[in-house]
Amino acid sequence: MARGTLRIFLGAAPGVGKTYEMLEEAHRLGTRGEDVVVAFALDHGRAETRALLEGLEIIPPRRLPYRGTDFEEMDVDAVLHRAPATAIVDEYAHSNIPGSRHAKRWEDIDELLAAGINVLSTVNIQHLASLGDVVSAVTEVRQAETVPDDVVRRADQIHLVDISPELLRQRLSDGKIYAPDKIDAALSNYFRLGNLTALRELALLWLADRVDEGLAKYRADNDIQATWPARERIVIGLTGGPEGEILIRRGARILNRVSGGGLLAVHVRAADGVGVGGESPQALEAQRRLIQDLGGSYHIVAGEDPATALLEFARSVNATQVVVGISRRGKLAGLLGALVGGGIGTRVVRDSGDIDVHMVSHPLGGGGAGPRRQGDLGRIRVAAGFVLAVLLPVLLQLLLALNPDQNVATAVLVQLAGSVTVALVGGLWPAILAALWSSLLVNYFSTPPVGTLTINDPQNVLALLVFVGVSAAVAVVVDVSARRSKEAARARAEATTLSDLTRGAASSEDTVQSLLEQALAVFNVRGAALYSPAEPGDGGHRENWARIARAGELPDARTANGAPSPDQPDFPTENTEQIDAATRLVLFGRALPASDRRLLGAFGVHLAAQLERQQLAASRREVLRLAEGNTMRTSILRAVSHDLRTPLASIKLAVGSLLQKDVHYGPELVHELLLAIDESSDRLDVLVGNLLDMSRISTDAAKPLLKPVRWSEVIPAALHGIPAGSARTELPRNMPEIEADPGMLERVIANIVENAVKYAPESDIVLVGTAGGLSSETLAGQPAGELRIIDHGRGVPAENVVEMFRPFQRLTDVPQTTGVGLGLAVAKGFTEAMGGTLTAEQTPGGGLTMVIRLPLSTGAPAHQTAAQSPVKPQSLLSAWTATPRHHTQEKP
Repeated sequence: MARGTLRIFLGAAPGVGKTYEMLEEAHRLGTRGEDVVVAFALDHGRAETRALLEGLEIIPPRRLPYRGTDFEEMDVDAVLHRAPATAIVDEYAHSNIPGSRHAKRWEDIDELLAAGINVLSTVNIQHLASLGDVVSAVTEVRQAETVPDDVVRRADQIHLVDISPELLRQRLSDGKIYAPDKIDAALSNYFRLGNLTALRELALLWLADRVDEGLAKYRADNDIQATWPARERIVIGLTGGPEGEILIRRGARILNRVSGGGLLAVHVRAADGVGVGGESPQALEAQRRLIQDLGGSYHIVAGEDPATALLEFARSVNATQVVVGISRRGKLAGLLGALVGGGIGTRVVRDSGDIDVHMVSHPLGGGGAGPRRQGDLGRIRVAAGFVLAVLLPVLLQLLLALNPDQNVATAVLVQLAGSVTVALVGGLWPAILAALWSSLLVNYFSTPPVGTLTINDPQNVLALLVFVGVSAAVAVVVDVSARRSKEAARARAEATTLSDLTRGAASSEDTVQSLLEQALAVFNVRGAALYSPAEPGDGGHRENWARIARAGELPDARTANGAPSPDQPDFPTENTEQIDAATRLVLFGRALPASDRRLLGAFGVHLAAQLERQQLAASRREVLRLAEGNTMRTSILRAVSHDLRTPLASIKLAVGSLLQKDVHYGPELVHELLLAIDESSDRLDVLVGNLLDMSRISTDAAKPLLKPVRWSEVIPAALHGIPAGSARTELPRNMPEIEADPGMLERVIANIVENAVKYAPESDIVLVGTAGGLSSETLAGQPAGELRIIDHGRGVPAENVVEMFRPFQRLTDVPQTTGVGLGLAVAKGFTEAMGGTLTAEQTPGGGLTMVIRLPLSTGAPAHQTAAQSPVKPQSLLSAWTATPRHHTQEKP
């Protein structure tokens, strides 16, 4: 069975007439004898739409209950059973009620299409998934129902239902879209003129892309190579040189002259490196970012001939214009290139056909700054080649003189071997010199008449010419072979280095420091450093550069403020790579050959990525810090609005009752009210104290006044507010002193015990000091004193231990009036401020054990003054001198 066809009516906004036109199309199909049914359609309360539903067969919808209400959905089974030729299904992006066969209506429609039923449907531009954020930004309304773009693009036909924004607002004002009571609100919000204009433009642009896809498919199916200028598209050819930025900006200015179009930058990577060799990865990366910032796209293609590859790409995207730069070669190189068919730009112009080509001038054009063949054999070998080119022919001629019967052919062959030897040693130009010098020697000593440069026999003339030509050809072949071999070795080394860089970047192992150290080994230099302007604005003056990172040995030369500059001799420009607009990589120790510039550019790209990664990490940390601060502020506001209000309300109620003059309370009731005031005041004091302490901890303002303290000196005051008999202590008599702030330590113990009483009210809470006061573990290698606070309640799951110490954390089943969840957070913050640790362990048999470890006292006096300690007593009650209400047992 053939799959059905899908036709979608696309609108820019509600009310443009999508359903109306869909139903009109249904009537047209019906008049032609086609079997058409309405599977699901809504009139939205519009009389004109309702009138079009008359005369069409309507399949009753399926009713589904959801949250006490019945909803209507398309009955897919009924439509499949009816099996019409065409089904009308409204609202393609609709989300079905839970319990339906599919989650989305477009999935229902897909099932109908698979059954061979043609479908007509509707969708608004705001329901396309790719445009959801754009539409929300324009209309300030977030769409709950969306449909993937590729699902809509799979439709066989998409028909745009388009009317002007002014006419749509007029239809709304006439009551043809919404009920009268909703018209004014709609005109003032979603149906503003600017909103409708933007939505219309989005619909037109989205559909234009769909039309482009159809056009490209038609051209490919029919093998059409000629350019069809249906839409302006500009292709920019990049060589990897610094002139690329000029070409991109020129292309963008050309495109801005027309409304709509595409900007595509393409870098042709030639397999043999001819024409566009020597590109800079760092320059290409900067140009890629620029083209994307301008709204274009960046592409890389490979081809033997850059000009042909560029034009093939331009034709494949139906480009109308191509922008290339003039050649960077010098006049002589350009003249030689013209003799062999012209440079890349010339061949692009010649073979462009119906594509317009812009040849853009730039500062590097015609200056001989293009890729040059370089002395890859090294200066020493070339110099040795020239010496050998002068001496070796003379030595060979002396050997030939030892044989009186030698002829011209023998001399030519021997000297040819010498020219090949010179080519192997020194390359092309020494070999050419050797060939010319050898020809003169053969002519003078071996060609009759001997002793003169005159040649009598024309065959000897031909022999000498062939000798020179063969010598030159062999020299060229040997030179090219030697250079290619060295280039291949260098390429392998570069590939290995780039592979290491890529692997390190992928695994996040590379750091700026490690990359600089790697550059030392790769480029064989003594030092490497990154510099950025210390003060923006002067761009390059010596006094404005500061070093970010360094590796190896750097020159001692410094400016007045100690920073070198790229414009000075101690900042070598030939070893400088610009990372971005404000950062430079500089290598010290030796001048890098031009052949290493590309690899240096690769290091620059990786360093730029690493610096960007560091900036993103710093931004992430800052965002997390701000988010934590915002969470803290929100929690504090919540605590102030609820937890602090409760005790204040109790105090207000009790005081108000006592102040009523017309009501007389008995002594017991007055005592009860006063007790309520006292308890609420204590609770309020604890809450405010915890909030203030948490604020000090979060701002690093909690500075402890450390001094020798015994556990037995602090515990009684800490347990003062605990109900009598709920806690007991077991402390060895010989527990040594610890280094702690008494006020902070009192608060730590009090918060932990209060927390234990709150969450384990039926448990016996015990404070136990370890034998001898020495814990089994140490703090930073130093002995520590340890106090364990043990309860036998229900405990805390291991996965919740970390959360337990965070601010504003409470067990879910504890009433919200019991505190703000800061007790353990404050205790942990104070313990760490005193140089100790607070941890939690499971109590054997059930429960939780809190372990406080603090360093033992060394007997040294405290270095802080009392004024530096912001910690105050745990509550106003801690200043009382009443006898503590707990039982202390000294363990013998």
